[in-house]
Amino acid sequence: MTRAVCPGSFDPVTNGHLDIIRRAAAIFDELVVATGANPSKSRLFDPEARLEMLREVCVDLPNVTVMGFSGLIVDFCREIGAQAIVKGLRGGNDYEYELPMAQMNSHLTGVETVFVPTNASWGYVSSSLVKEVASLGGDVSTLVPPAVHARLTLRQAERASGTG
Repeated sequence: MTRAVCPGSFDPVTNGHLDIIRRAAAIFDELVVATGANPSKSRLFDPEARLEMLREVCVDLPNVTVMGFSGLIVDFCREIGAQAIVKGLRGGNDYEYELPMAQMNSHLTGVETVFVPTNASWGYVSSSLVKEVASLGGDVSTLVPPAVHARLTLRQAERASGTG
């Protein structure tokens, strides 16, 4: 059985993320979608909220499990017996960023990284851009799953009112 991990911050999960998750789930017997707790990064959603959103959008994928992790992704892969890491690539800049990490991960543990190019229709979508556009009142409803859009709208309203 092949098990892979698709890691990310997923802050929030976008339709581009979901496209990569669905396609990776079709390749591997089991896919673990993992979101890390990185205290050095400021997030819009806390780790539990990101896990909940991921579980909601992956509910129809029977071979997908959602988990949180801390520390190195390769240590997490070793703990759960994953043979590969799946990373989505939007373009050359993503490749330049991800390749050295993939090489280091392989060097450290032998866990291979599989790069999946994003569908061209999602190539411009990132969590950062979605958050920025949403914070300025732009419509991001076509860029994130409906359940995520509802949470994003609520979170942005909380922030605007000073309660979040």
